[in-house]
Amino acid sequence: MPSRNDTEVWEFVLLGLSSNPKTQVIIFPIFLVGYMVILIGNILFIILIVTDASLHTPMYFFLLNLSFLDICYSTSTVPRMLRDFVSVRKVISYAECAAQMYISLSLGETECILLAIMAYDRFIAICYPLHYTTIISYMVCVRIAVGTWICGFILSISHVTLTLNVNLCGNNEINHFLCEVPEILSLSCENIILVEFIIFMVGVIILMTPVTFIVGSYIKIILSILKIASSAGRRKAFSTCGSHMIVVTIFYGSAMAAYMKPRSRSIPGTDKVIAIFYFIVTPMLNPIIYTLRNNDVKAALLKFRNRYSFC
Repeated sequence: MPSRNDTEVWEFVLLGLSSNPKTQVIIFPIFLVGYMVILIGNILFIILIVTDASLHTPMYFFLLNLSFLDICYSTSTVPRMLRDFVSVRKVISYAECAAQMYISLSLGETECILLAIMAYDRFIAICYPLHYTTIISYMVCVRIAVGTWICGFILSISHVTLTLNVNLCGNNEINHFLCEVPEILSLSCENIILVEFIIFMVGVIILMTPVTFIVGSYIKIILSILKIASSAGRRKAFSTCGSHMIVVTIFYGSAMAAYMKPRSRSIPGTDKVIAIFYFIVTPMLNPIIYTLRNNDVKAALLKFRNRYSFC
C-alpha cells in the first residue's frame, strides 16, 4: 500500500448518483433490473456457445470471453452501487477503494485488448479464409485469451500506483458512485500536473493502440468484402463485422470520454453518465447485439429453447 502523509485518508465517502433519497429509491430498481439483464443475458450467451457445437469456432470463443468479462466488469462496481442506494452513509475503505479501482480498470483494459483481438479474428476470417483454421487454431485462441487477461491486469498497475501516491490532504468525498482514477486525482491538494500527464499519455497509448489496430483491420476487411461477388456473402460479412463495430463504438467512445480529457474539463454529472455506459449499458447490450444480428446465434437459441422447453 502506498504511503500517505500526515493527514491520512483511511476511507472515502461516495456521494453516489444522487444525494436525493427519493431519486435513489426510484433508480434502485432500474439499475437492479439492468444488472440482472447483464447476468442473465451473458450467462445465457455463454451457455449457448458452450452447448452448441456449431458455435465452437474462434469467433465465438472470443465472444464467450467477452461475455464472461462483461459479467466480471459490471460485478466489480454495480453490486456496491446498489448497496449504496439503500445505505445512509456510503463509506468505502481506502483498501476497498484501491481494490475496486484496480480490478475495474484491469477488466476495462482487458476488454480494450479483447475487442482488438476480435477485430484481428474477423480480419483473418475474411481476408485469409483458406488459412483461417491454421492461423487461428484452438491453442492459439487459448494463448491469446490468457495473454489478453494477463496484459489487462499488468497495464493497469501504472495507473493505480500513480493515483494512490498523490497527496489527498484529508479530502475523502468522491462525487461519484465508484472509485476511479479521475475522481481520486480530483481530491489531490497538490500540483499533480506531471502525474496527470503521465496517466493521460499511458491512457492514450492503451486506448489508441487497439483503436488504431481495429481501424486498420476494418479498412482491409471492408476492401476485401467489396471484392466478394455474392451479395449474400457481402451481407453476412457486413452483419458479423457490424455487430463488433457497434460494441467497439459504444465501449471505446465512453472510455475515451472518461479517460482522455484533462481533469479541468471533468464534469461530475457527465462523468457518472459515461461510467454507466461502460459499466452497465455496454455489458447489457453486447449479448443482445450479437444475438439480434447473428443468424448462427439465433439458430442456436432456437435449438436451445426447443431442447429445454417443457411446453
